[in-house]
This record gives sequence, C-alpha cells and structure tokens, in this order.
Amino acid sequence: MASILAIETSCDETSVAVVQDRQVCSNVVYSQISVHQPYGGVVPEVASRRHLETINQAIACALEQAQLPISSLDGIAVTCAPGLVGALLVGLTAAKTLALVHQKPFLGVHHLEGHIYASYLDEPELEPPFLNLLVSGGHTSLIYVKACGCYETLGQTRDDAAGEAFDKVARLLQLGYPGGPVIDKLAALGNPQAFVLPEGNVSRPGGGYHPYDSSFSGLKTAVLRLVQQLQQDEQPFSIQDLAASFQETVARSLAKRAIACALDYRLNTITVGGGVAANSGLRKHLQAAGAAHNLRVLFPSLKFCTDNAAMIGCAAAEHLNRGHTSPLTLGVQSRLSITDVMQLYQ
Repeated sequence: MASILAIETSCDETSVAVVQDRQVCSNVVYSQISVHQPYGGVVPEVASRRHLETINQAIACALEQAQLPISSLDGIAVTCAPGLVGALLVGLTAAKTLALVHQKPFLGVHHLEGHIYASYLDEPELEPPFLNLLVSGGHTSLIYVKACGCYETLGQTRDDAAGEAFDKVARLLQLGYPGGPVIDKLAALGNPQAFVLPEGNVSRPGGGYHPYDSSFSGLKTAVLRLVQQLQQDEQPFSIQDLAASFQETVARSLAKRAIACALDYRLNTITVGGGVAANSGLRKHLQAAGAAHNLRVLFPSLKFCTDNAAMIGCAAAEHLNRGHTSPLTLGVQSRLSITDVMQLYQ
C-alpha cells in the first residue's frame, strides 16, 4: 500500500491530500471562487499569489487531519500538467522541497489522469478497461482507459469545453461566475423543452458527422441570438426555461456521444470526471441512457468532481506501486496530452 501526500494547484483551488492507495485520509481544498468572481473568470496572476499564501497551511492541515507524520509516507506527488504555469509552479516547488527534505520519491501527475482516478476513490474495485467522459472548464474528452498510464482519446471538443460553455452562457445571461452551479440551480425550476437549441455536430471532411467529437461554440452563439431576438421582439422569456433548455442540450449531446462510443468499443463501464460531472442534468441523462443499454455509469462524489488533491494522490499511488517515479528536474507544462502521461516518469 502506497501512502502519498499530493498537491493540486493547476488552476484556482489550492488542495493537499493524504491518500493510501484508493483510500482518502485527508483532502483539504481552499477555493478561490470569491477572489475571482469580480473578474468573471480566473485571473492567472491572482491565482498564483493566492496559492503562495495558502499552500503551507494546506499541507499542515492535510497532515494533521490524516494523523500521519510525513516520515511515514511513501511519496510526494503534485500536478505538473496541464494548467496555469504560475499556479503549477507553486505546487511543484512545494512538492519538490518536501521530497528533497524528507528524502521521499517524487511523482509528477497529469491533471486529467487525476480526474480519471477520481472514480477510483468511490469505486476502489474499479479496474480498466473502461471509457471515461472527462468534462471540465478546460476539457471535454472521451478517453479509452486501457491501463494505468495507457490512454487513447476517442473524442474531444473542437472548440469550447462544456464547462467553458456553461460559464460563457452564464455571463451572457448575467448570472455570475462560475456558471455551472447557477445554471444547474435555475434549470431545476425551468422547462427543458421550452427552447430548441442545436447540439453542435462536428462534420467529417468526407461527409457525415464525427460520432464522438463535440462542439459547443455554436450552442453558445445560438443562445446569444435567441436572447437578442426575444429582446428585439419585446417577448418576455423565462431565464429558468432558457437555462433548462441549454443544460438539456449539453447533457443530451454528451450522453449520446459517450453511449455510442462505449457501445462501439464494447466497453461496459463509463466513468465521468471533471467539474461538469457534478451537473444534475448530465447525471440524469447519462444514468438513464446507460441503464437503457445495460452499461454501468459511475459518477464521482461531488467533492471529487472539482479539482482536488485526493484524485492526484490516487493516481500517484497507482504509479508508485508500479515502480514509477519522476525526476526532480521535471518542470511544468501548460499543455500535455493525456496520451503522453508516461513522459512524466522514469
């Protein structure tokens, strides 16, 4: 059993966790939402400074809650890619320092691999192969999970990520930031069939549509034009109905692609990761579609959907158990494909 102290600072959450394989001993998360709300989105420089202010406290708190001394741990892990470079550097520097001072193995973890491993925290018996639908503010992908560190991207967004679309539509409707939770709350009060919106199919060069790729830029534009037209015609409309129709379209689109992909590749399990995995519309649609096709659909607990260090620690423990470690010369990367995960290890 590998005991890991893990750090996650890829964007605007400062998180530190202590994990023993797939068991969470502690998971401390300091959110920065209130700091970035006035700007309508994450400001990279502000995020980095806030990480600097809270990282040491988060480490101390995680160790205290776990009631494990750092000397008893087997490794130190940190998100090193992808993400905001300044924010990643704060976590990387802290992790390398702890690894050097306490002479522990060091592991750099891919952020998206962490989201895949979030499902293991609630389902410790889960094993590949399975399909992962990764939906967050920066990513929307269908990932074939073949083994630890072995992944194939089968589908992805061609423009906006699903979470990004939620934020942009919320900004358009003057609902504030972050957009996902507020749209989800309003959608529960609205009629999802009130407005017909486009799913955003991705065409193939030779004709037809790509069955697994997504596009949300057109949906966002359709909402904008709809609002403009309604206002121009001086027609009253329900924000709740519009939120519900938008969420319904996104959830239906994602569920349809995930189910088709799983069936085509003969995978009987679909896991979901990323912040949008918390969305009630997506959970409802995908669970129902999965049941209709005898597929197992696994969503992480809400606390493991958004960025957290427990998922990073779980992924790191799996790698350490296989003898993988990272060199202390490892740097951060703003972009790195999930298929290149093993570049991080010796």
